[in-house]
Amino acid sequence: MDTESKLTALIVHENRITANRIKSIMSQRGWESEICNDGDTAVDEYVRIKPEMVFMGLNLPTMDGHVAALEIRESDPQARVIFVVSKSRLAKANDAAYSAGAVAVLVTPLTRSDIDQKWVMMNGPIPEAPGLVDLDELYPDVEEEEQPAQPPIPLIADSAETHASAPNVLPPPLPEPPASKRKRGKALALAIITISILAGLAAAFYLDLVEI
Repeated sequence: MDTESKLTALIVHENRITANRIKSIMSQRGWESEICNDGDTAVDEYVRIKPEMVFMGLNLPTMDGHVAALEIRESDPQARVIFVVSKSRLAKANDAAYSAGAVAVLVTPLTRSDIDQKWVMMNGPIPEAPGLVDLDELYPDVEEEEQPAQPPIPLIADSAETHASAPNVLPPPLPEPPASKRKRGKALALAIITISILAGLAAAFYLDLVEI
């Protein structure tokens, strides 16, 4: 039996078609493969099966592929990671490959010749992973801060003593409603008539037109 038949690859990719394509190509080489589409689960799967290669996508649920690759490299400095991305994500994959110390970057859609051309590189020396220094910043542990205790809300006593101690404050008297314009007009007319009568009497008195 060929020794390569026992080799295992972990395929972590968000696209099921791409994952199955990689599995088919690696099967032709005599490799067994495990497929996972979750970044966080991929780290646990790597620890469980200890694969010889990891094919990693970037746009993974629960954990970005870059961070997942760094977590794997942290658990095993000899982990052999290959990023598999679309052409539109190639620049980001190259940055992630440098950070996580990946051995190669493959572009989809994949063919067997793509892997054949980079097979020597994929099995070559494993670079350092400079991104491990900043792993805590990329995936920090968030600690919940204790909230200060809120002061108790004072209860309003509903007792006879409370009502007895409360001062009897009467509401202020309501202001008298202002006189309407019609009433003010009648009063003004009456005053003018009265003044006119008194003035006429006074004038007649002085002119001796009226005997008093």
